[in-house]
Amino acid sequence: MENLLRPLIVVGGSVVLTLVIGWATDFLLRKADERHHETQLWGLLRRGRIPYQLVLFAALLRGSYDEADLLEDHREGLGQALTLLLIGSAAWLVIRIAGAIVETSYSRYASARAHRDPARVRRVRTQVTLIMRVVSAVVGVVATASMLLTFPAFRAAGASLLASAGILGIVAGVAAQSTLSNMFAGFQIAFGDMVRIGDTVVVDGEWGTVEEITLTFLTVHTWDERRITMPVSYFTSKPFENWSRGTPQMTGIVFWHLDHTAPVEAMREKLRDILRECPAWDGRAYNLCVTDTTPSTMQVRALVTAKDADDIWTVRVTVREEMLRWLTEEHPYALPRVNTADALLPPSWNGNGSGNGHRPSQDGVPPQQRRYHGSARPER
Repeated sequence: MENLLRPLIVVGGSVVLTLVIGWATDFLLRKADERHHETQLWGLLRRGRIPYQLVLFAALLRGSYDEADLLEDHREGLGQALTLLLIGSAAWLVIRIAGAIVETSYSRYASARAHRDPARVRRVRTQVTLIMRVVSAVVGVVATASMLLTFPAFRAAGASLLASAGILGIVAGVAAQSTLSNMFAGFQIAFGDMVRIGDTVVVDGEWGTVEEITLTFLTVHTWDERRITMPVSYFTSKPFENWSRGTPQMTGIVFWHLDHTAPVEAMREKLRDILRECPAWDGRAYNLCVTDTTPSTMQVRALVTAKDADDIWTVRVTVREEMLRWLTEEHPYALPRVNTADALLPPSWNGNGSGNGHRPSQDGVPPQQRRYHGSARPER
């Protein structure tokens, strides 16, 4: 009877204590979260309740399973498994706690500076994201190394591994040269303020927003819902456009090709009216002028402003559409036309001595004076 009750008491007691302590801790965190709405820390810490309970269970059972007299033939293997579970769950818990602290600090910083310095907020967000990835990688490596050192065979081979660490490091560095360059480029991007999460960039002719930055690659979310993934070393070795660096305010250009008789002054007044009714216009500036001419048309350019890249696109398309609609309805003569009339030649040109300025045909009769007989004109 004792051989049956002792394992039940040890294992059951560990499970019950784990559930009770875990529930009590979660209850306290929930109460703290309800009282302190200004911080997200307590609510974020609740995400770590599963690894926290695993740590409690592994620690309690690891310290008391010797008294259970359970699986005597597998005592060493059971102890090894509990140790590995304790190390793994502890690493998981550390990552969750670190993530909660970092995210809470960033949220406070972002709420205080979101309106005053949004570019700085995006920079800190990029740095925080990369720092958390580095912390997770370091904790994972340490936890893995700790698990391996629990095996006697790995401890015995530790000296030889350390002795050959220099050669292995050189070989690994040569083999992973591109990966290492991307990792260093990731640190350079994070702390060099070259590009940040949320920035609007143009890469290889593609316009989009930086969605994710890791130590090895960067993802750009394009306007048509595509994702472009490229190594971070691209941004440290090739030129690219960053429309969000410094201030996000932008100036946009709209072109029209119109007839020379287009009412430019009336177009300026219409541009002002269009912008006043466009919510995306930030009210900073606007302008309209003739920038170029051709024998048949003239080029009219409008300058408009907006607070960011998304709004400048809205302002440009609105101005272009509304101006064309207004010209079509009020001034149709201003739209470009194709001249289909016969060209007039100088009076000095008289191919047959007529000197009338018209190009004669082969029979000497100008096309305007030729009379056709029959139902159709002859083919040219």
